[in-house]
Amino acid sequence: MTDGLLIFLGVILLLLMYVVLTYNRLVSLRNRVRDQWAQIDVQLKKRADLIPNLVETVKGYAAHEKETFEEVIAARNRLASANNPEAEIEANNALTHTLSKLFALAEAYPELKANENFLSLQADLKDIEDKIAYARQFYNDSVYSYNNKIEMFPSNIIASMFNFEKSKFFEADEEELETPTVKF
Repeated sequence: MTDGLLIFLGVILLLLMYVVLTYNRLVSLRNRVRDQWAQIDVQLKKRADLIPNLVETVKGYAAHEKETFEEVIAARNRLASANNPEAEIEANNALTHTLSKLFALAEAYPELKANENFLSLQADLKDIEDKIAYARQFYNDSVYSYNNKIEMFPSNIIASMFNFEKSKFFEADEEELETPTVKF
């Protein structure tokens, strides 16, 4: 074999190794994004499971507030029936909004605010909300790394060859970004 042929084969081998390593890194990053989404999903399901107990507890004190309860249950059902990350994000934002209305309603009933069951459910929900916030952060960090790898040269060539697609960030909706009004 001639030196030119060996150099050519060496270059081809290096390119092939680069393609394989880049492909495997892209798969790893895509799987991390999926895993992080699954972590969010776990917390959203925990929260959705907690909501009926919370609603029933509040119902006992505020039976005439039917519209708020129906909104919370409808938002929970939308979250449960969401079948892709975009739908889950939208349903989650709606549920967060209706839960804030439910807790605002609870403020009007001092005996409810002192109820042990309600306080326990509220603490559980706060814990889950904190876990959701952390899971969102980790998910967005994973999406950031994955999307960067897809868009940066030269890995973007491999990504386009194998049809890797960008993932969407978990973003808050407009209502969550507004500063709440505090009235005394």
